[in-house]
Amino acid sequence: MRVLITYVSAGGGHRRVAEAVHGYLKDNRQDLSLELVDLLPFADPFFRFCYICGYPFLVHYATWLWGFFFWMTEFKLTRWFSRKIARIMNYFSCRKFIRYLEVENFDFIISTHFLNSELASNLKLKNKIKSKLVTVITDFGVHPFWISKGTDIYIAASRATKDKLLTLGVEASKIKDSGIPFASNFIRNQDRVALASKLGIQPNMFTVLLMTGSFGLGPLEEIAQDISTVAQVLVVCANNRALFSRLRKKNLNNVKVFGFINNAEELMAVSDIIITKPGGSSIAELINMELFPIFICAIPGQEKENIRILAACCAVGYAPRNIKQINQLIVDLKNNPEKFQGLKNNIVAAAKPFACRELASVIR
Repeated sequence: MRVLITYVSAGGGHRRVAEAVHGYLKDNRQDLSLELVDLLPFADPFFRFCYICGYPFLVHYATWLWGFFFWMTEFKLTRWFSRKIARIMNYFSCRKFIRYLEVENFDFIISTHFLNSELASNLKLKNKIKSKLVTVITDFGVHPFWISKGTDIYIAASRATKDKLLTLGVEASKIKDSGIPFASNFIRNQDRVALASKLGIQPNMFTVLLMTGSFGLGPLEEIAQDISTVAQVLVVCANNRALFSRLRKKNLNNVKVFGFINNAEELMAVSDIIITKPGGSSIAELINMELFPIFICAIPGQEKENIRILAACCAVGYAPRNIKQINQLIVDLKNNPEKFQGLKNNIVAAAKPFACRELASVIR
């Protein structure tokens, strides 16, 4: 059985989820022939440029404009028009990918981005491919663009995500609320002392991980400097080289600085709290690692909806308005271990540790 796992490499979340699914199926389903494919190399140059450069620009410098686009494409009265325009643009910009799907005609297509799902769905509805289409929604909320009539199964992050799909007209039989897939190395039962020694940090100090994705967004320098007086701080600058250089020069007490990393699970395993952006894949990982999240720099739309849903389902959607509130929250949790443990228990209850296995069960 031939299976395509496809994503769009704008931001890291869609890719990480696709790689997690691919890794699990490769290790556990030898009966499958797998391909892992990014759509963007198939797209026209201008379209590819818009995804690779346009999205980072908007979330860096024009979040209000991103919020407007999100609202316009979600609001019922304007949705039909914006969706129609988007479909036309997507078709003419992604014809190579469409042709690839037609020629290969996979038995299953697992998509972690709404664009890939839309293109595959349209081909199914026109009887140009016979593939079964599984759409993995990589946020806890659901933008209407995720809904495509040719989708056979939707993988939802939570019960709240499933409920939203139902309100958008998706049949209950097509929804599996098994959680957002994540890589198998995101497991909590690691040796904290050994990892702390490896990373060069103190194993017994209350530790805060400061990590906001591949762009290194937000006032990380100011937060690190402020909370370093109350906790050990691990700062992941990722691709933000200027931030990395400034923090290294400051050499703050109780602050360990990292650049781009490929061992996020190790830093999570030695931490008590994570300050991060509320991306769907990041939330799935931190929940499984039993980390208490403090959210910053949420972009309008999907990330703010993620906070709202997480607050509703496990009462941990904390998004302080300023650095002072972040500091106060950390001190409160550090000094009240019973309260902190109760909140962590809520996180554990919301975990979906078998997300990959549950997804694999639909491929038959």
